[in-house]
Amino acid sequence: MEPKGNSSISSDRKTNKTTVASSAHARPNRKSTASSAMVMKPNGKSAVSSAILMKPNASTALSSAHGDQVMFFRDVSLGPTEADLRFRLIHVWEARNPNTKTLIGHEMILIDEEVRTVIQGFVPAGRVGTYELEPGYVYKLRNFFGSRNKAQYRVTDHSATVTFAWNSELSVLDNPLVSIHEDRFRFHSYEEFQANCDRKVDLYDYVGHMKQVNGQTITEHMVLDEVDIAERRHLCVHVQTHDGPVMKLYLWDKAASDFCEKFKSYGSTPSVLLVTTVNPKHLGGTLALTLMVSSRVFMDGDVQPSRDYLGLLSSNSDLANKINAEVVTKPETATIEELFAYIKQETAKVAWFECTTTIDDVLQGSAWYYISCGGCNSKAVKGPTSLICNNKKCGKSDVTGVAQYLTRISVYDKSEHAVLSFLANEGVEAGSCVPVPQALIDTIGHTYKFIVKVSDHNLSGKTQTITVTKIFPPEAPQPIAPLEEHAVPSTSDDRIEDLNDFAAV
Repeated sequence: MEPKGNSSISSDRKTNKTTVASSAHARPNRKSTASSAMVMKPNGKSAVSSAILMKPNASTALSSAHGDQVMFFRDVSLGPTEADLRFRLIHVWEARNPNTKTLIGHEMILIDEEVRTVIQGFVPAGRVGTYELEPGYVYKLRNFFGSRNKAQYRVTDHSATVTFAWNSELSVLDNPLVSIHEDRFRFHSYEEFQANCDRKVDLYDYVGHMKQVNGQTITEHMVLDEVDIAERRHLCVHVQTHDGPVMKLYLWDKAASDFCEKFKSYGSTPSVLLVTTVNPKHLGGTLALTLMVSSRVFMDGDVQPSRDYLGLLSSNSDLANKINAEVVTKPETATIEELFAYIKQETAKVAWFECTTTIDDVLQGSAWYYISCGGCNSKAVKGPTSLICNNKKCGKSDVTGVAQYLTRISVYDKSEHAVLSFLANEGVEAGSCVPVPQALIDTIGHTYKFIVKVSDHNLSGKTQTITVTKIFPPEAPQPIAPLEEHAVPSTSDDRIEDLNDFAAV
């Protein structure tokens, strides 16, 4: 949906959020899609009462129950109300039980002629299909129930929700007497998302420019791997607003496919990404934004705020090139106990953490291995005449195969004990048990900083062994006694070099 007028921008004093409303007139030459839609009682009689029953405070909001007089959203309160609402339907989506996937109903975002007034709408599951709901249309709703807005994952500021009731009548207004804005956005900054991280309260909107998509740097003629995205059912976009910190934005299922379709629809690679109703949470140890079922995806020229940001980006090339790599890659620090607690969470996803632990022992006897590319350590597959690297970024068609063996170490910190695993390469015959290298044995009793990955196998309960993706030496401790003359101490850097010499991390 594209606005057809100037946007108006206002700042909400209570939440310090920016709200943007895009204006547009009603779309002409559209036939009614749900004129006189009405739920009938079992006895077949009309469910609409001839008496007008209004709450005591409704008289000031509605001067007449007939004609073109309507109630504004700002006057909607809790309880049944026999009055008219006039609004544009911004968005509609299915609400389902997260566990059973049972349909709860259809949720909506509605906007009336008062620019800043947006309210959530709801059609219960039993009435889904009674009304034809099309985003962008202007409707008149007669009779509704004011329900209390939900406490979690709110998409509007209003305290009430307009729930379609047994006597609700919905009709399309092809030529409304007033202009109603086409959309409204509630943008949050990095600091505001950080303050509301993991609270599961309000879902706000985000606009910024894209830096990477699934690890690929944005280029002029970038092509997305749609097959890989479809298999994974999600993608990750690194985004940045102005010169602020870079954040990871995760799109799931339909949002991921919508992103791909919109990305392809542009002649050249789009730069600006605007997403609605995002949930800020800690994933992989850093602040990330995840899209919800209510989320929508816009790019460059789709809506006025994205066009405004694109104009800013075009006039300031330095802005597009700024990036703080540490914000993108630095994972959250966690103890082993915190790692296991995270794995047990129902909402846990694949994530990376930084752990500082002491190596207690090296576990022996593993015969599991795979043949890797000698250049990038990705899995190599058999080609017609030689081994081929399976990594598309590497793409070598003739590689030297290296056997990568699973190595496991027992570690501990002040909170808990765990087993970490990583891949190591040693010059031994494939299929045999790998002897423990002396360099690895020498690390026993020493403390290291590990970047570890909580994988799908951990989340599904198949294993508690945690995968190491990178190893760092901790800060070198101060010596506690003078060294003998000519003595050369073994430093943590020496040991980490030994460890990384054979670890494919």
